[in-house]
Amino acid sequence: MERIKQAIEKVKAQQSGEAGRSQPRPVNRGVMLNSHTPRSHEELGDIRYEYTRVVKPRMEHWVQNRIVAFDKNAPQSMSFDLLRTHVLQKMEENGWRTLAITSPTKEAGKTVVAINLAMSIAQQTNRTAMLVDFDLRRPRVGAYLGIPMEISLNDFLEGTAELRDVLVNPDMPRLVVLPTKSPVKNSAETLSSRKIVDLVKDLRERYKSRIVIFDLPPVLVADDAIALLPQIDCVLMVVANGMSTRQEIEDSIRLIPKASLIGTVLNKAESEVRSYYYD
Repeated sequence: MERIKQAIEKVKAQQSGEAGRSQPRPVNRGVMLNSHTPRSHEELGDIRYEYTRVVKPRMEHWVQNRIVAFDKNAPQSMSFDLLRTHVLQKMEENGWRTLAITSPTKEAGKTVVAINLAMSIAQQTNRTAMLVDFDLRRPRVGAYLGIPMEISLNDFLEGTAELRDVLVNPDMPRLVVLPTKSPVKNSAETLSSRKIVDLVKDLRERYKSRIVIFDLPPVLVADDAIALLPQIDCVLMVVANGMSTRQEIEDSIRLIPKASLIGTVLNKAESEVRSYYYD
């Protein structure tokens, strides 16, 4: 807890210093898009969002929820950068642009890993990242990020909002989030529906520079993840240290196509400082 308190104080001090400056935040005037620039293999620079909502985050809220990858001075941030490098290398080798993150059972910390990995990817100047909350049984991405969700994926699924209306930029260059506000009935059927199939295809193909990360429910909790995996290029499994049995891990891996599983992350390796490893 002491490390978290220190990090919060540091963030508050940084924000106070920024508030005292009179200069406006620099913006790359050459890039103004509704979501991401379609360029690839070149530096994208800062992006100004024309239609996507930009939300000013409370970084102390991020730290409290173990969101650390935005801060390059945080020791845990390096772990996510290493994970990012391994994941992107594997994806680039196969021409993959969509990644599902799941776990064998609940409380493994998969959502925290998904958010931090998306932030780390977005910090590469030749990549953009989109994080989609497809844990329709227990959505947490928006809550962890502190994103207002007057409108969300729920509205898109109900046909009362367009996709561009529900996208959010948490005031971080090259990162867009598609949050889900509340659980969705018949979630497995929804994830295998034509609307979701078309959505995943659109998100994957619209921009070559984009990596799309889907936070999915645990594999052994329901068939939601299995219903969606045929639409996703690859899968990253998050395993909580001491929380999943060997049999549960083996069973969950058996349910995922072998060619799609690019690695596992060992989470909660220590009681207070969370460690992350890639196999």
